[in-house]
Amino acid sequence: MKFDFIGNTKVKEQLAYLLEAERLPHAIVIEGDEGIGKRTLAREIALALFCRSDGEKPCRECSQCSKAAKGYHPDLFEYSATGGARSFHVDVVREVREDVFLSPNEAQYKVYILGNCQCMSESAQNATLKILEEPPSYAVFILTVNNKTALLETVLSRSVVLSLEGVDAPQGADYICSKMPDVEYADALSAVEVWGGNIGKAMQSLGDGKLSKISRIACDMADALIQPNEYELLKVCSVFDRDRETLIASLTLLKTILRDALVYQNSADMLSGQKQQAKALNANLGKAKIMRLIETCDNMINYAETNGNNAILITKVCYELRRAQNR
Repeated sequence: MKFDFIGNTKVKEQLAYLLEAERLPHAIVIEGDEGIGKRTLAREIALALFCRSDGEKPCRECSQCSKAAKGYHPDLFEYSATGGARSFHVDVVREVREDVFLSPNEAQYKVYILGNCQCMSESAQNATLKILEEPPSYAVFILTVNNKTALLETVLSRSVVLSLEGVDAPQGADYICSKMPDVEYADALSAVEVWGGNIGKAMQSLGDGKLSKISRIACDMADALIQPNEYELLKVCSVFDRDRETLIASLTLLKTILRDALVYQNSADMLSGQKQQAKALNANLGKAKIMRLIETCDNMINYAETNGNNAILITKVCYELRRAQNR
């Protein structure tokens, strides 16, 4: 199998084995963050199922691959919620149930990609379960979800769950540069680092200028850490009001700047690309404080991913960063 999908080697090996052994289950759940590549992988699975090549699959050249890749294969169906709670309605599932018992038009399989299943209401999930319990032999359902815990245990028990992770920064940077030739490698590398290996978010931030905003905020935070008062740090962090994603990304980049500061040498390249800030942190803070700040960034990233109150979150981030400096 030759999937056009970088990283997640173990997931690809598992899929290759199941496909080549003709043991692919009727239901697959792909979980991972927004932008991690769930829909891309789902489409790659569909290509592999439709491909009629006698060699490595998917070949991307046969008529079945071509139709699926261009989005008009008569046996490939995609449904996706808008993203709001309960926005994946039971009526959509009923439509699928009516269609699934009609034989495939051209291919050996009919593939149904159901996106953003975390938005499914319980009634929609129960309706989906009825299909998964006794599906026709040719039907394959691929459900994408941010976290499998959003799905009922009864749905998960009838599915194989594939969990996607971010890619290594150099690998991700190479991929981005191949897709976005105008992007500098250093910028691509920084974007992948900031977004934890999430290629989709990294590419979006490079395209819409968000990476520049995050870089500016992270640099401001680094500058504020060496100021004698708390006001500067509080002022910088005020931009995170109702923007948890930018907070997490800025803390991630700040952590990289701090790592650069820890090993700072005047002639060395900086992973963060922020040499001025790394130099200032190195000159004003000892190694022990910098190491505590790196640990605090990790802790605050984890905290931000689970805490729902932004006002409390911003206050805690400022407090913990200052405490790491014994202030």
